[in-house]
Amino acid sequence: MMKQIFDLATITSGQQQPLALFAVTSLGIVDSLAAGSLTPTQAIHAFFHGKNIQYAKKKLNDQRANEIMGRGVQLADLFDAMPVEEAHREFQHELQAIKALCYEVLEGERAVA
Repeated sequence: MMKQIFDLATITSGQQQPLALFAVTSLGIVDSLAAGSLTPTQAIHAFFHGKNIQYAKKKLNDQRANEIMGRGVQLADLFDAMPVEEAHREFQHELQAIKALCYEVLEGERAVA
């Protein structure tokens, strides 16, 4: 089980483009989820936790970052609320939605840079 807890405040501290670093980190988490090397519950404990949600909301101040965190924190609930097959489909859909938001953030950051 993954014991590492990612602290966005620490990860992005002193970075010129903290939003871009957030997006890249989120993509790594999503890839780990898609590969099955990280469970939704592990991802919530490691990354999509309350401290990071508050950081994204207050410091990153970007609606896409808020949506990424909101979608991430709900991933484990899919398996509690739906039949298994439907939950897996919705899980894949949510991962794709998070990826698309991350790419949108990165495109926007690249245009600014």
